Amino acid sequence: MVDNKPSDMLLLQNKAWSAQMRAKDPSFFELLSQSQSPKFLWIGCSDSRVPADAITGTRPGQIFVHRNIANLVVHSDLNLACVIQYAVEVLEVEHIIVCGHHGCGGVRAAMTANDFGMLNKWLRNIKDVYSDNLAELSAIDDPRQREDRLVELTVIRQTYNLMKMSTIQRAWKNRGGPWLHAWVYDLSDGILHELNNVAPGTPVPAPFSYE
Repeated sequence: MVDNKPSDMLLLQNKAWSAQMRAKDPSFFELLSQSQSPKFLWIGCSDSRVPADAITGTRPGQIFVHRNIANLVVHSDLNLACVIQYAVEVLEVEHIIVCGHHGCGGVRAAMTANDFGMLNKWLRNIKDVYSDNLAELSAIDDPRQREDRLVELTVIRQTYNLMKMSTIQRAWKNRGGPWLHAWVYDLSDGILHELNNVAPGTPVPAPFSYE
């Protein structure tokens, strides 16, 4: 017989959370159910320790969220492409945040020569970032610092990948938005750090441009 107590606890906590929210604002769920107009699209890691709303102190309805292993922007990922198109063209978000985090298991796995089965194809995208920045990363003696730097370089690369997407290019031309941001979250102190921000219309930097 399956023990459902852990999931039952989640349901109980949900009821408590709902009651708490209604106590603070009786109209909260009525207003929330009518529409959403978030200003942010968050592309984050699936890691359970990095919940977008909790670490930014935001409420339901303020951030549109997509998460995957190691917060990658891969052009062949149909799921991500649809999320970006909906967020940019329908919700008209003003900012897209790609947020990685130090201690990322996906990045750590990509730094090894181990066989991870199906994950190998996904981790290939991180290995490419490592290869492109080999000189800088090889000069870092401390393994943890090297891993943290690869996390940061990988996040920055995803903003370049976003810049090349037709959805982004159209939005930049038609409405002058959204801004793109590369952030990293430090698990050791819970602080977010901005690594890069890209204004609408910025040319894709070499060697990542279309040419």
